[in-house]
Amino acid sequence: MRLPHALAVFALGLSACTASEATDGVPPEYLAPQWMLTAIDGQPFPAHATIDFSEPGKITGQGPCNRFFGGYDGKLPAFRPGGLAATKMACPDMGAEAAMFQALSAMTRAEVTGPLTLTLTGAEGRSMTFTRPLD
Repeated sequence: MRLPHALAVFALGLSACTASEATDGVPPEYLAPQWMLTAIDGQPFPAHATIDFSEPGKITGQGPCNRFFGGYDGKLPAFRPGGLAATKMACPDMGAEAAMFQALSAMTRAEVTGPLTLTLTGAEGRSMTFTRPLD
């Protein structure tokens, strides 16, 4: 099936990963309606972006401009994203989106560090902080 050009999918150049590599379910503390990106490397993130861990071995989310999807290696909290792809829509926040995908590709661990906080950490001291809304 061929997708319209506006919904073309591009590979982000990350290692491939399949859902079959995750053998256990997602720990309940990772399940949230939406984890919203609030900071990259300790600096406030200037746009709206989310990530979702609802399915074992898979991540989905919304960047400032595009929806993304892919997988991850490891059993949480071990986390190495791979096989990521996204829709290809332009918007004024393309710089923030590029920064988000660059940071995400460097992450190696995903830990719920508080009742409303998810912290991804990775190579060279990189980090991404996500929060979820109060229920």
